[in-house]
Amino acid sequence: MTSTAQPTVPEGRKAQPDHLGHVIFITAAAAMGGFLFGYDSSVINGAVEAIRSRYDVGSAGLAQVIAIALIGCAIGAATAGRIADRIGRIRVMQIAAVLFTISAIGSALPFALWDLAVWRVLGGIAIGMASVIGPAYIAEVSPPAYRGRLGSFQQAAIVIGIAISQLVNWGILNLANGEQRGKIAGLEAWQWMLGVMVIPAILYGLLSFAIPESPRFLISAGKLDRAKEVLGEVEGHTVDLDARVTEIQDAMRREHKSTFKDLLGGKGGFLPIVWVGIGLSVFQQLVGINVAFYYSSTLWQSVGINPEGSFFYSFTTSIINIVGTVIAMIFVDRIGRRPLALIGSAGMAIALALEAWAFSAKTAAGTLPSAEGTVALIAAHGFVLFFALSWGVVVWVLLGEMFPNKIRAAALGVAASAQWIANWAITASFPSLSDWNLSGTYVIYAVFALLSIPFVLKFVKETKGKALEEMG
Repeated sequence: MTSTAQPTVPEGRKAQPDHLGHVIFITAAAAMGGFLFGYDSSVINGAVEAIRSRYDVGSAGLAQVIAIALIGCAIGAATAGRIADRIGRIRVMQIAAVLFTISAIGSALPFALWDLAVWRVLGGIAIGMASVIGPAYIAEVSPPAYRGRLGSFQQAAIVIGIAISQLVNWGILNLANGEQRGKIAGLEAWQWMLGVMVIPAILYGLLSFAIPESPRFLISAGKLDRAKEVLGEVEGHTVDLDARVTEIQDAMRREHKSTFKDLLGGKGGFLPIVWVGIGLSVFQQLVGINVAFYYSSTLWQSVGINPEGSFFYSFTTSIINIVGTVIAMIFVDRIGRRPLALIGSAGMAIALALEAWAFSAKTAAGTLPSAEGTVALIAAHGFVLFFALSWGVVVWVLLGEMFPNKIRAAALGVAASAQWIANWAITASFPSLSDWNLSGTYVIYAVFALLSIPFVLKFVKETKGKALEEMG
């Protein structure tokens, strides 16, 4: 009688946590950084017109104050990984929480436009750090069997943060009798909008003291006993913890630390696959999605909707963003990345074209006729829906999967940097472009949505169902 040897299953694959609720709590606490990411990115929406009025600043200057936070984002994202490898993931979370708190207080109590810009940069650094450390920590503490679902907490927290910031802004505006510069307890409404973020920032900092350090960092720091304790908490005590530590140590020894030099090659400077990643990142931003989150209140007020109504529509748009994100999470592994991206591109192009048509009817009094106003509102919500169910999620999934192991980390860094730069370009240019021609601005965004279709068809390969080792 012959026996067939069974393939060895790595210890990590067997992981079944004794208390899944504890693992979910740890993940949710880390995802609070994502909540703050979304909240801080979008909260400025409610303050734009008040800042313009208080400091008597033109569109170009206003755009720089709004967009300057993205410079901080790039700094935070570029430095968070190295800092986390030196002092630990939890310490980086705590640093981000402190920066978020200082930024919220400073932004609420500025004495001039320039120091508001400084606090915006500080908040941007915190956003950048949170955008890197949250997903990394969650991946390192999640049992492999649950990693995909727990990893989605970060994106869910971001879109919930966007929605909550708009709801809070709307509530504060109502307390101020619909005036963005209306006084509440001695401060103007927009100052409260920016200052309220101190509450989730402090909560994020407190939660960071309630969750364990990443086992991967503990092992790199030589704290093997503590690493085993944490692994037992998150993966279950039925796993051979000694074998699990050895497995992680072996994986860390095998890792190739990719560098910028690894990305070079070919006629275009970078390897072709790197250019595809850059293209995905840039197209995600050039359709104008962040206009919907940074400027929607200003946009609706510019076509005759009162402040309360504009804040309400900003909130409903953010709810649509959540719905679209959930749809993407359900279907990204079922129908694939490319089909979702193509569906989203077509839907966004149509919605943006409809918005451009509607805004072309803007009257000399700065209002829209009833029919065009209705079309603009529906199209704006449709645009956010199609973005959220496609490019909002798919780009991050593709960037995490499409690069060969040897260059993944460095290529991701370049692609993410391209995304921040494109984000800055759209954010900084919108006020001036809308002053020039609001309808024409949306035509530009619609053209980029259309161009993304042949880009995906020609250059983007499907990664659904493939192992990371197959990428190349």
